[in-house]
Amino acid sequence: MSDVSQGPGWWEASDGKWYPPEQSPAAQVPAAAPTGAYPSGPSSGPLASWGTRVLATLIDSAASTAVVFVGFILALIVGAISSTLGIVLGLVVYVVAFAAGIYFAYMNGACGQSPGKKIMGIKVVSEETGQVIGGGLGIVRALAHFVDGIICYVGFLFPLWDAKRQTLADKIMKTVVLSDLPKQELSPDLLKVH
Repeated sequence: MSDVSQGPGWWEASDGKWYPPEQSPAAQVPAAAPTGAYPSGPSSGPLASWGTRVLATLIDSAASTAVVFVGFILALIVGAISSTLGIVLGLVVYVVAFAAGIYFAYMNGACGQSPGKKIMGIKVVSEETGQVIGGGLGIVRALAHFVDGIICYVGFLFPLWDAKRQTLADKIMKTVVLSDLPKQELSPDLLKVH
């Protein structure tokens, strides 16, 4: 091929050669996705609705709350026997509930799903790659939700009107939440990272 353009639509690659229009990078780009769909990567699919995301969060919160409730009852019983043991058990319960929250955040990054998301069939992925973001970034994403709450919790409502259905934390972390994944039943497997 020559160093001179071969006509309209032909393009010069980085190797210095000219290629026909059907081989151009522009011809390789997929059409824009409709609102509510995420077109990239092997984990592509429709975006999760705000309601589905809220239900998944409530399921995760219920799990942590159940730990606190059971632990609180045990702390009251043990506290009746020994106030010191009751206080210690109460503190342990709160530490366990906090650890559960951190673990769920880790799961969101490591496999894209916390227990609530597994039950609801949704998954957190990078909007750029369509892949999970990793456990450490899952924890950072959970911390980024602070931004959603700092403005009177309006950031949590962004998925109601945002084209990519992202919260402010999702925008910061460049993540989206996909839906239509297989839903899992209530079982110990919900706590596994896979």
